Amino acid sequence: MSEFDTLADLVDVTEKLIPFNRILGVRNCRIDDDGVARIRVDHRDDLVGNFARGFLHGGVVAATLDVAGGIAAMMAVVGRTPPKTREEAGQIFSNISTIDMRIDYLRPGVGAWFDASASVLRSGSRVVVTRMEFRNEQGTLVAVGTGTYIVG
Repeated sequence: MSEFDTLADLVDVTEKLIPFNRILGVRNCRIDDDGVARIRVDHRDDLVGNFARGFLHGGVVAATLDVAGGIAAMMAVVGRTPPKTREEAGQIFSNISTIDMRIDYLRPGVGAWFDASASVLRSGSRVVVTRMEFRNEQGTLVAVGTGTYIVG
């Protein structure tokens, strides 16, 4: 068995074990040195909402932001109480749920791929609040949001 690594396990859960994330095509899950959670999704024909113009569906934008916000919330929890085993990490990951989310769409989802990022605004004992951004490959801001997650 390999050495336990919370971030590696989080990447596996996010990219491989959550079926909906596989449908979205979530990849490149990472945490930057400044603590910002980041993920990437590619533009695909089956994720289009406006068939006439090829814009990404707003639900894809919201779901991707929710994934990024959830990752930031998970890392806030494990930062406070680092798990010692994969089982402990799994328990933390499985207890986090979205309880509120607001998305502001700023422009159509046009691009070859998109990055979603999230940082923690507040981390309490039961609730974590995140700020999220969704940008295309040119760095153009497509949407912003806030997410609230129950963590305990």
